Amino acid sequence: MSTHALRFAALGDSLTAGVGDPVDGGWRGWAALLAEYLGDGERPAQFRNFAVSGAQSRDVAERQAPLAREFAPDIASVVVGVNDTLRASFDIGAFAVRLDGVCAGLSARGALLLTACLPDPGAMLGLPGPLARPLARRQRAVNAVVHALSERYEAVHLHTADAAWVADRALWSADRLHPGERGHRTIASRFHGELAGRGLAHGPGPGRDPHRPPPGRSETLLWLATAGTGWVARRCTDLLPQLVGMAGAEVRHWARGTSARLDQRAERALGAALAAVTPDGPLAVAEG
Repeated sequence: MSTHALRFAALGDSLTAGVGDPVDGGWRGWAALLAEYLGDGERPAQFRNFAVSGAQSRDVAERQAPLAREFAPDIASVVVGVNDTLRASFDIGAFAVRLDGVCAGLSARGALLLTACLPDPGAMLGLPGPLARPLARRQRAVNAVVHALSERYEAVHLHTADAAWVADRALWSADRLHPGERGHRTIASRFHGELAGRGLAHGPGPGRDPHRPPPGRSETLLWLATAGTGWVARRCTDLLPQLVGMAGAEVRHWARGTSARLDQRAERALGAALAAVTPDGPLAVAEG
């Protein structure tokens, strides 16, 4: 048995920071819920949440990972990528190298990794096809990299990009991009089930039923009129010019019957990214 209380570090963006699961004084989220049920039942786990709303893979690699390594966790969750897809600077190769480095550094120190694939934001927001398809390609690429690295580092991985997860409105908050309380509880419960089988979690785990009512139509409309407007404006400043260009390319290729070329281009970029992080490719060098 370990001589210290189990340590759990959470890295990532707003999903792991708890956005969508409000409590008095701020956000809670799936990672904090899960932390309450880790350990041997006698000594509570030590939990540090390094996740920051809006974080991209670069933020996780350069800011969060060094702090997490210093904490020396037994379990570390690394869930990031959606914000990368929403930036004009998106580069699946650079994303793969950064995430590989984060996973390598934590795994080398004995941490069991928790990962998850995520639905693409275009589908969640219900964007029209020419706008949604470029984002879908990006998120598929991100998920493919996450799958590859999860296998490489023997991570506990959740599949949360399936159609049933996306379609269940009861799981989502008013913004349709973050889980609501039920969604956060579901993620925590699923990870708990996997960890319990390894003797790292105790008890029945966090319940999936929310303690607060889900957002109603008026709350959703209020979010869209206030915080939602600001969120869209911030993202559009960076992404919109490129997204409009990508949408134009989608329409032109569709009109010419050459849409497959866009998929092939994305597949080539993904193939190169995966080649860099598969066991036969170069390993990322763990820092410090």
